[in-house]
Amino acid sequence: MLSKAAEYAIRSMVYIWMMNKEGTRPGYHTIAMKVGSPEHFTAKVLQTMTRSNFLRAGKGRAGGFYFEDPDKELPVMEIIKAIDGEKFFTSCAFGFKNCNSDNPCPMHEEFKLIRDGFSKMVLNLTVQSMAEKIINGTASINQIIKVAI
Repeated sequence: MLSKAAEYAIRSMVYIWMMNKEGTRPGYHTIAMKVGSPEHFTAKVLQTMTRSNFLRAGKGRAGGFYFEDPDKELPVMEIIKAIDGEKFFTSCAFGFKNCNSDNPCPMHEEFKLIRDGFSKMVLNLTVQSMAEKIINGTASINQIIKVAI
């Protein structure tokens, strides 16, 4: 359902938040390895996250990626929008440009329910809430190993 870029961005942001909570600022090499993303692709995704002001990037020995305000909730929807744009939340299941309530495709009503439900979920789901689930041991991300805080 999500693009690979959005998947990698979300995983990366969760991992960075967890590492920041431990007091470290991971670099893109480490992030890529831990979230199972190609390094070059990870660097591009993190550049987008930085340009969107979701992250900061430090250079040099004390460099790495970090949240300027780690307590500020970051909805997953904002990450998806930064990577894939708004169309993800408004598009037609068939890809029709003029699909709407007045001119519906054959799947319009059913897909609208799914799309609207997904939109609500990713608006309420945050990087911080997902990271806390991993830290608490109630969830996992395949490549991210639970960290002790």
